Amino acid sequence: MHKIAQALEGLESFFTPYYCDAPLAWFSSANALEFTILGKRNRDRCLEYLKRHLLRVDERGASRHYDLVVTCADLVIPKNIRGTPIVLVQEGMTDPEGFWFHAVKKVHFLPRWLASTAAMGLSNRYEKFCVASDGYRDLFLRKGVPLSKLVVTGIPNFDECARYLNNTFPYHHYVLVCTSDSRETFRWENRKETIRKALKIAQGRKLIFKLHPNETVEKRIAEIRRYAPEAIVFTSGNTEEMIANCDVLMTEYSSTAYVGLALGKEVHSKFRSEELKRLMPLQHGRAAGNIALVCERILGSSRKLSPDLSKVEAA
Repeated sequence: MHKIAQALEGLESFFTPYYCDAPLAWFSSANALEFTILGKRNRDRCLEYLKRHLLRVDERGASRHYDLVVTCADLVIPKNIRGTPIVLVQEGMTDPEGFWFHAVKKVHFLPRWLASTAAMGLSNRYEKFCVASDGYRDLFLRKGVPLSKLVVTGIPNFDECARYLNNTFPYHHYVLVCTSDSRETFRWENRKETIRKALKIAQGRKLIFKLHPNETVEKRIAEIRRYAPEAIVFTSGNTEEMIANCDVLMTEYSSTAYVGLALGKEVHSKFRSEELKRLMPLQHGRAAGNIALVCERILGSSRKLSPDLSKVEAA
């Protein structure tokens, strides 16, 4: 969102952590949604980022009327933005289509958040949905998103991954495991088996674990110490730079797999390699600008659209 705002020259931009209406808001205030983007921990992380970058904050978008809302999730659409044009931007990899995805599609009164990010785009409450690649356009089209609303722009957080090669992370030539928050989000994971697989892949090389931000840190570190006592564990830091310096990346259902593929790493994940390559986000360095042009078109800007957007729209 920050990069898109930077590309929207001459427009006033305000930011807010993701929010919701009751009854979900009651659960959030009771710290019952800490494993989601609506949790207090993620809210505080967002506010810290906004403060560090001196960005203007309007929590819950409550202080003014807006001409446009740009968001990276539509599982929850708060009431105060439902009358405002919305541009939805793909945030990253979507979850597998399990039971709740099919239930949400068939039973329309069920809340989309039951299906997690597998249901992204199904609200149909936005003007345009900016996606990462042609592969993702086809994926969301199959899920039921109207073709007229899909725009292949690339997404800023997975665009031009080569920039991460220039970093100060102190380790090189290791096996990196980017763990998931499966158990925190009530899904199954055999972490013991994951660690043993990582040790087998490493074959004596340095092994580094980067924990997911939503994980219960003390428990997860204890698990790793039990089965891989020599491994290094990071609970924070720039994950993309860690991927840039590794030889092998191991993950499950994480978008970090795309960074590894973009940088030519050996990648192990729960997804088939062919599928990941088909969905791979564009690496052209123009994602934020492309999305900004989509926003300007919706706002009725008089600026002439660039040929890049014309090609993207035609796709």
